[in-house]
Amino acid sequence: MTLQTIADQVGVSRMTVSNAFSRPDQLSESLRSTILQAARDLGYAGPDPAARALARGTTGAVGVLLTSDLHLAFLDDVATGFLGAVAKEVGPTGLAITLLSSSTSNDVIPARDVAMDGALVYCCEPGVGAVDWLLRRGLPVVFVDEEPVPVERGISCVNVDDRGGARAAARHLVGLGHRRVAVLMGELGGRPGRIADPTKVDDASTYVARERLAGYLEVLQPAGVAPVVHGQQHSDDEDAYVAALGLLGSSDRPTGVLCFSDVIAHGVVRAAEQLGLAVPRDLSVVGFDDSPLARRLRPQLTTVHQDVQEKGRLAAAALRTAMADHRAGVAHRAELVVLPTGLVVRDSTASPPG
Repeated sequence: MTLQTIADQVGVSRMTVSNAFSRPDQLSESLRSTILQAARDLGYAGPDPAARALARGTTGAVGVLLTSDLHLAFLDDVATGFLGAVAKEVGPTGLAITLLSSSTSNDVIPARDVAMDGALVYCCEPGVGAVDWLLRRGLPVVFVDEEPVPVERGISCVNVDDRGGARAAARHLVGLGHRRVAVLMGELGGRPGRIADPTKVDDASTYVARERLAGYLEVLQPAGVAPVVHGQQHSDDEDAYVAALGLLGSSDRPTGVLCFSDVIAHGVVRAAEQLGLAVPRDLSVVGFDDSPLARRLRPQLTTVHQDVQEKGRLAAAALRTAMADHRAGVAHRAELVVLPTGLVVRDSTASPPG
């Protein structure tokens, strides 16, 4: 079934049928309705998308490069909130969103093989080969929650003030009088477990993880607090629960815990309940992100707020601008945007017991 088949059926030219699908403003409404009805009657779904993309020089889709395990993105309120904000920004333009795994271990490498007009790189581990493939293809790219690159490279970056937010969280616990503090981190890569020297984290750590850990240490160490820092590869509730059971079950258990994310904080609260510890009477817990989970927890979680919706909107808008410049053949003026963070004090923190 081809365009010519429909044209012969209706008694019009092949170009007229093509316009009915791709340039409806060129036809009267009645003629277009007749053509589309004939296509439905004959079981014709429309022009081949690949052929249309080749003819237009655009795919009509943008990619979002996430982790190697895409399902993890749907277990995190922050990631889903970010994706929703991106979809809201690009939806009215008719662009589709393609989720890309950062995996490069199989014969199919999404960043290399999937057709797209541009891509957002969202909080990936350093050295991910998928990012190199996107750049080698010459696609417009915007980094989100990634280590900024020189603007001369033409790559915009949208981040939040992770380090400043972490400093505010640590100051809050120190100000309450906590001196036995633990830090539970995610996205540190390498082998999970206690980190002997937290000032030298693994090179596989994400930029966000390194910034948040640095912010905690910049406050704790000058205050004379030597925190126990425990790392895990992902921001996983279950792994945090297991790690917290070990930390809170020890004889010198911390009185306060700074958490890489609200998800990890949830695992800590679960572990405290399992051990018969009351939050915040026996243990203060601080999260990061101010996700919906922070307000669902009981007690509600003290956490660091970041504007995920604005981050997604700005990232998508920056990508649309980069794509427009690319099509026009003009140099893209890259920007570095850093959104503010702020501490939100709720019910999960108090002065240490005794």
